[in-house]
Amino acid sequence: MNLKLLLPLFVIGLLPFIFDNSFAQITSGGFGNSPFERDFGDVKFLDAYFGTIDEKFEIDSGNRNVPFTVVMANVGTQDITGIRGQLSLPLGFSSSDGPGSLIYADANSNSIAGANFYLTFFVDIDNSVRIQQYPGTIKVDYSRLRESGVRTSFEDFNFKVTGESVINLRALDPFLTSLQTNHIIIEISNDGTAPISSVNIGLKNTQSERASTTQSITNIENVVVLNTDWKIGDIEAKSKKFIELDVYVPASLKGETLRAPIEITYFNAHGDKHTISRIADFYIKGLIDLTIYNVNVIELSGTQMVIGEIINEGNEDGLFGFVTLESIGDSNIKSNTQFIDEIEIDAPVPFNIPIEFDGEPIYGEHDITITIRYKDSIRDEIFLTYDTTIFVKEPSNDDGDDPDLAMIIIPIILAMGAGIYIMRRRKKATIKASN
Repeated sequence: MNLKLLLPLFVIGLLPFIFDNSFAQITSGGFGNSPFERDFGDVKFLDAYFGTIDEKFEIDSGNRNVPFTVVMANVGTQDITGIRGQLSLPLGFSSSDGPGSLIYADANSNSIAGANFYLTFFVDIDNSVRIQQYPGTIKVDYSRLRESGVRTSFEDFNFKVTGESVINLRALDPFLTSLQTNHIIIEISNDGTAPISSVNIGLKNTQSERASTTQSITNIENVVVLNTDWKIGDIEAKSKKFIELDVYVPASLKGETLRAPIEITYFNAHGDKHTISRIADFYIKGLIDLTIYNVNVIELSGTQMVIGEIINEGNEDGLFGFVTLESIGDSNIKSNTQFIDEIEIDAPVPFNIPIEFDGEPIYGEHDITITIRYKDSIRDEIFLTYDTTIFVKEPSNDDGDDPDLAMIIIPIILAMGAGIYIMRRRKKATIKASN
């Protein structure tokens, strides 16, 4: 009975010598295949990224001499010194010292127990490298204080080639008009290869913000802005989004350039928050506000003419003005154009266009369009149309009933000349008498 009990116990005791332990364990360092020999040390890997100690960089394929920082922690109980790192990266990443060179970095100072230390390498990235995650390995040599010899630690890690975000800003229409409210659309584009997220846009140095500042940065505080903050979310690589705002521009800014400072806050591909500033520039034009009125038909020297006046209620003259008369519908009035030059803001501008027919004259009502063509201060051509109905009278057959216009005008001119002459003679006589 004792022999039957001892035999199973003997077999159970022999099993550990035949099979490996069933406990989870890592052989050869536990990091898979590596170009370095594996030993455990007193340092622990924390992070690896392209950038410096203070900032992570967005990088893209083809970048050269890019800093690559590995963050380690001294998890031992003693300070360490003489820290040196050697980096092993996949194909496509090489030392900035040239092809075939090893990628080395030295820590600038000792690392006390429980503190972090940084190793910054400089790496060239091949043009064939894609935007994705890659594996890497670091070998760290160091010495403990008050201890001879060099210890070595190996760590595997993953790092990202993020791509680069390139943020640009422009106004779809860079021209504003004074004396009115302008609707502005601004394009925010990401022309890079890395997305950005949680994008917030703010218009700075406006009237509402000006009260808390001591000095103006631009002249944006001189206009009235109805909305100044926007949350536009994510902007993927090679895509764009838009913000819209309404701005009232006073007459005093006519002819000036409006500089609008815009602040963009976002998170980059590393998840770090960044704030950048951009300027949107606008040129402020004067307002040309034309109205056509008093359109009528008169007869002058036997020719009927369409007359009218143009009033400019803006603050800038219209340039190179033309008035064109065109028929509508069944009217057979010929198209005709008159040059009126500048359309000034201080007085009505008259026009008169002779009526000519295409074929036999048709008397009575005619539907017509009067078109004013002119240019503004930036030489953009603008058209204003006015539709109306005129009445063309049939000329009278009895020419003797109407006196010749010249017979009326000539006596008037002679009488005016005589009056001016008499007034000058009397003025001279009065001056002589006073002397």
